[in-house]
Amino acid sequence: MASLVQGEDPVEPAAGRLRVATWNLWWHFGPWEERQPAIREAMRAVDADVWCLQEVFRGRDAPDQAEELADALGGYHVAHGSRFDLGRFRESIGNAVLSRYPIRASETRPLSAPPGLDELRMVVRADIDAPGHTVEVFSTHLNYRLDQSHVRQAQVRELCAFVDETTDRRTYPPIVCGDFNADPDSEEIRMMTGLTAVPVPGLVFIDGWRAGGTGVGSTWDNRNRHAAADFEPDRRIDYVLVGYPRTAGIGQVVDARLVGDAPVGGVWPSDHCGVVADLRI
Repeated sequence: MASLVQGEDPVEPAAGRLRVATWNLWWHFGPWEERQPAIREAMRAVDADVWCLQEVFRGRDAPDQAEELADALGGYHVAHGSRFDLGRFRESIGNAVLSRYPIRASETRPLSAPPGLDELRMVVRADIDAPGHTVEVFSTHLNYRLDQSHVRQAQVRELCAFVDETTDRRTYPPIVCGDFNADPDSEEIRMMTGLTAVPVPGLVFIDGWRAGGTGVGSTWDNRNRHAAADFEPDRRIDYVLVGYPRTAGIGQVVDARLVGDAPVGGVWPSDHCGVVADLRI
């Protein structure tokens, strides 16, 4: 840890707050018509400045889910991307970033996989005009199978290369959120958080839950009947990851908690819980 130079005054920490959340919305699976009002209510209660969403629905015979949620939150700005198009039904499943603040620019990037294992994963980047800073936010979703850590590790390398290629890290650290389908002690998360060799020298992320959460923080929770139907153990697989904090603690995670970890009006909103983190800005 660095220490203060003798005679220097301590730097006052940044006082503002940027609330960032990530949530896999489970597309149109399960009782989706019942789930949508529960998703909206849970998101309104969180009052996040930025939402990173996965398994977002777009279709011919239903509203654009990202735009509908943006309207429900009071006119949020939207960046959306998808590689998965369900053909003749004109439906897609993808990732999105919703922001209270204007989105200056956005870009999507595919994440590759070996033949036969390609789940058409990708990442959406949004450049957000937050108070005092341009904040670059990335929403992603990696391959899901337990036996595909090698695929997710390759996707993490591509993801980090994209962050390094596009971001200006001098004023605010990059924020990467999403469903990584990987536990905190997996090699792919260790690569992101500097617990093993990082994909890009100098690019390392703080795990928002580890920095600001309490308890295990399972986002795949068998109390949720939708998750229990897959017969997998409770796991923490969804993340808010923040680049190393800047001067005055800009970007520091000061609190983290779950969203969607209880029924809303008797309805579980998704098969995942989401993660909400408050950052200094």
